[in-house]
Amino acid sequence: MPSFSTLAFSFALLAYQCQAARPFLNEPDTGITTFLGTDTPAEASGALMPLDDIIAIPDFEFAARAYMSSANYSYYRTGAAGEFSMPAFTILIPFIVGYKILIGFQAYRSNLETYNKVKLRPRVLRDITGVPYTLNTTILGYNFSAPFFISPAAKAGKANAVAEPSLFATLSINEIAAAKAAGQVTFQQIYVRSKLSSVQTDFDEAEAAGSKAIVWSVDNAWGPTRSRSARWTHSENDYDYLPSTWELYETLKNMTSLPIIPKGIQTVEDALLAVEHGAPAIFISNHGGRQLDTSQSTMEIIMEIYNNAPQVFNQTEVLADCGVRYGTDVLKLLAMGVKAVGMGRPFMYSNIYGADGVARLIDMMKDEIIADAGNLGIANVSEISPAALNLNALQPLIYTMS
Repeated sequence: MPSFSTLAFSFALLAYQCQAARPFLNEPDTGITTFLGTDTPAEASGALMPLDDIIAIPDFEFAARAYMSSANYSYYRTGAAGEFSMPAFTILIPFIVGYKILIGFQAYRSNLETYNKVKLRPRVLRDITGVPYTLNTTILGYNFSAPFFISPAAKAGKANAVAEPSLFATLSINEIAAAKAAGQVTFQQIYVRSKLSSVQTDFDEAEAAGSKAIVWSVDNAWGPTRSRSARWTHSENDYDYLPSTWELYETLKNMTSLPIIPKGIQTVEDALLAVEHGAPAIFISNHGGRQLDTSQSTMEIIMEIYNNAPQVFNQTEVLADCGVRYGTDVLKLLAMGVKAVGMGRPFMYSNIYGADGVARLIDMMKDEIIADAGNLGIANVSEISPAALNLNALQPLIYTMS
């Protein structure tokens, strides 16, 4: 007869296998297929769902998948290699204490699902009536009406030919600048190309267009392996960049009057080096899971920095993106010390509706943050702290510096 410990392990392994085998959903089943219909690829349908029927942020991806061509949708959706960073799962072997079974495994789909491992601790009987007036924040001294922003993302023209937010764009930097609203603050994302003269041109154009900062993507040391994109003939390996080093960062700082934010910081060691080199802000990101498969999720990186070097959050401004779909995702990052949170794919998907879709997403996220903060008992969004979170489920996965 099997021992109790053997049975316990078998039970835990079976539970793990069930978790690992479950299908990954880009959007939760909230009746969307019943209400909005099928998400058949555009070659079969091509219908654009009414914007008024979009009631949740994940709905935009559902609509985009039904409306866009399979090739264009795949360009946005793709991740690196097996796409385990966007989704992924990890297991910690279960163990037994006395006669109690402690299931230690965490089955999660990294960028999107790690947020669910961080639980909220709502406080009650608090006056939260003023929370709608506390969304505003600053980034590098510039005022923003909410603590989230559109992250750099390439090829917005694949969703809408006249709406474009990035360097690797269909429109030029100057054309994009001409479309800005009065007083709108924008930062310019760059890749450092093979010649510094090309970089200087990018810097000069960004300054002339009124950009307030440079966001330098530093997590692309080599071209990625993106199987999904490759099947649709999207070239991903035209690697032609200068070797990225901290010495190059010092060189770049002398080539522009704009502050330069390194984007793609993924370890506490690099966060500390960024502070050492005077970075005015750091951007925590794993490139949406598109660059290196099985890399840590944003929440794991943030916790790694918080656990090992919490002073970083006081020494520089910390921005973060990847996998953000809900107001609670934003609040969890803010609670850990992040100044503002970026969203990439959701805005690209909302772009199928043009400016109206983007504006609707912004309003929806603001409403979610307000409602979630109120239900959490937070009277002022800017004052949320780690005390609002239960981090215990993620702690065993977090790297500790020796």
